[in-house]
Amino acid sequence: MRDYQLAGLNWLIRLYENGINGILADEMGLGKTLQTISLLGYLHEFRGITGPHMVVAPKSTLGNWMKEIQRFCPVLRAVKFLGNPEERNHIRENLLAPGKFDVCVTSFEMAIKEKTALRRFSWRYIIIDEAHRIKNENSLLSKTMRLFSTNYRLLITGTPLQNNLHELWSLLNFLLPEIFSSAETFDEWFQISGENDQHEVVQQLHKVLRPFLLRRLKSDVEKGLPPKKETILKVGMSEMQKQYYRALLQKDLEVINAGGERKRLLNIAMQLRKCCNHPYLFQGAEPGPPYTTGDHLIENAGKMVLLDKLLPKLKARDSRVLIFSQMTRLLDILEDYLMYRGYQYCRIDGNTGGDDRDASIEAFNKPGSEKFIFLLSTRAGGLGINLATADIVVLYDSDWNPQVDLQAQDRAHRIGQKKEVQVFRFCTEYTIEEKVIERAYKKLALDALVIQQGRLAEQKAVNKDELLQMVRFGAEMVFSSKDSTITDEDIDRIIARGEEATAQLDAKMKKFTEDAIKFKMDDTAELYDFDDDKEEDKPDFKKLVSDNWIEPPRRERKRNYSESEYFKQALRQGAPAKPREPRIPRMPNLHDFQFFNTQRLNELYEKEVKYLVVISQPELYFLFHLHWSAGPDSRLVS
Repeated sequence: MRDYQLAGLNWLIRLYENGINGILADEMGLGKTLQTISLLGYLHEFRGITGPHMVVAPKSTLGNWMKEIQRFCPVLRAVKFLGNPEERNHIRENLLAPGKFDVCVTSFEMAIKEKTALRRFSWRYIIIDEAHRIKNENSLLSKTMRLFSTNYRLLITGTPLQNNLHELWSLLNFLLPEIFSSAETFDEWFQISGENDQHEVVQQLHKVLRPFLLRRLKSDVEKGLPPKKETILKVGMSEMQKQYYRALLQKDLEVINAGGERKRLLNIAMQLRKCCNHPYLFQGAEPGPPYTTGDHLIENAGKMVLLDKLLPKLKARDSRVLIFSQMTRLLDILEDYLMYRGYQYCRIDGNTGGDDRDASIEAFNKPGSEKFIFLLSTRAGGLGINLATADIVVLYDSDWNPQVDLQAQDRAHRIGQKKEVQVFRFCTEYTIEEKVIERAYKKLALDALVIQQGRLAEQKAVNKDELLQMVRFGAEMVFSSKDSTITDEDIDRIIARGEEATAQLDAKMKKFTEDAIKFKMDDTAELYDFDDDKEEDKPDFKKLVSDNWIEPPRRERKRNYSESEYFKQALRQGAPAKPREPRIPRMPNLHDFQFFNTQRLNELYEKEVKYLVVISQPELYFLFHLHWSAGPDSRLVS
C-alpha cells in the first residue's frame, strides 16, 4: 500500500474506534477499494471481527470487488449475491448463512429485490460503493438501505459532493440520522446573510465535514502517476449528415423558432446529437438490404473519418484505446467498423452479463494481450473498472453530466498507469455538440467551487432557453452549404488544431471561474448563459431556413403534406356530399307500472326534436308544430 492509502486505512480505523460512520471520497483511481478491503482485513486479523459485512455496488463492479478481496485479503470469505432466481435461491440456502461467509457483495438492484433475505442479518459494516446513488433520500434504493440493521456505515464515492446542500444533507443523514435529522436546520447552518460571509460558510462547512469525510486528489498524493491530457478534436459533417441535420431542424421549425416545451426541445437535441455521431443511427439511412460493411460506413460520418485517421497512428506507437459512447447502437456501428479494419477489440455495455464483462476485462488486461480497442458505453463501462493497461481514451460523444465523462477517463488514469494518458474528445464543429461540451466545462468549473469556494447554490438541469440556444447554434453554417465539411487534413494537424482549441476553452473557463467567484450565490443559474450567443446578433431562425423550407399555415400543415388526403380529394367523383341531416331520437316505450312522469318526458322529447329541426331545416318547423299539436302518436307528418 502507498503512504496515502495507509493514511486512509488509519483514518478508517479511527472512525471505527470512535464509533463514527464516514465517507471515503478520494478522487477516482486512488485505491478506495483497496483501502476498504484493508479495513475489513484489519478487523478480521487484529480485532477478531469476521463480520458479516455487506458491500453494495454497481453491478459492473462486483467482479472487481470479488477479485480484489481474493487478491488482497483471501482470508475473507466473500459471497457474490447475484444471478437469476434459481441461482439466488441456491446462494441463500447454501452460502448466505450465519457463519458461512464474512462479506456479502451485491448490487443495488439485488439489495432492493432481496431485502427480505438481507434483513435477516445484523451487519457489522454496510459499505456503499458509488454512494452518490443515494443522494436522493426519497429514492427506493436510499429507503431500502436504511432498512438494514448495521453497526457501521461507510460510503465510497469518487464523485465530489457537488450540486447542492440538500444532497450533502442526504448523505450525512444516512450516516448520522440522529445528528442530521432536519434538512431545514442544516440549510440554516449554511445560510449566507449580511453577518455570514462566504468565507465563514466555507469554514463552517469544513468543520462539519472534517470528521466524516476524507478526500485526496491525485495531484496531491500520487506524484508518480503520469499526467492526463485532454484534447478536443473538432471535425466537420458529411453531406449525408448535413442533409439529416437540416431535415431535423426543418421538421420542428415551430418549436425551435418559437421555443416549445423543454421535453420537445430535449428530444430535438437528442436527435441532432445522433446525427452528429452517425446518420446510420436513423432508420433507413444505411443503404440496403443487403447491408454490407464498406467505406461508406466511414465516409458518411465526420467522426468516423477522424477515428479512421487516428487509430493507425495510435496502433503504430503501441498504444491501447478505450472508446466511450452513450449510445449502444453506435457501439454496434463501431463494432462493424473494427471488424472491417481488422482491429481486435472487447466490448461492454448495459446488456453485457457479469461473467462476460469480467472475461472481457481480463482478456484486455492480461500481459501480452492482442486486444487493441475496448468499446464501452459511458454509463455502464465508466464505473469501477480498472483498465490501466490502456493509455488512450476516446470520448466519441460527451455526456450532459461531465462527472460521468471524468469517471470514464479514470478507467485508464489510475494507479498502475505507466504512460501519459491522452483523452481525445470528439466534437462535430458548428453543431449542438460544441455547446454541450462548453456547458460541461462550465459545470466542472462550478463543481470545483462547491466545496472549495463555498458555492452551494443548486446547479439546475439544462433549461428551455439553454436548449433553444444549443439547438439553434450552427444552423447558419448547416444551411449555407450542402457540401461535406470534412477536411483532408493530416491527423497530426488535426491534433495540433485541437490542442489550440482546447487551450482557448481552458482560458475561457479560467475567466469564467474568476467571474463566477464574484457572483452572488443566487446567481449560479445565470452562469450557464452563453455570452457568445446574444439574440440581437443572431439572424432570425425562420428567415435563415426560408430558402430550404416552405412553411404552410400551422393548421394546414397536415393536410398539405398528407398524400392520402390529396388523392382522396383529387379522385373524388360528382358533387360534394351534402351535410347529413340530424337524426331524430325515438321516444322510448313507457309502461304504467314504471311510474314515470310521461307528460314531462313528452315535453322534453318535444323540445329536443324542435331544436334539432330548427338548426337543420327551419322551414319544417311549422309542420312539426302541427304534428305535436295533434299529439305524439299522430301520423300527420309522414
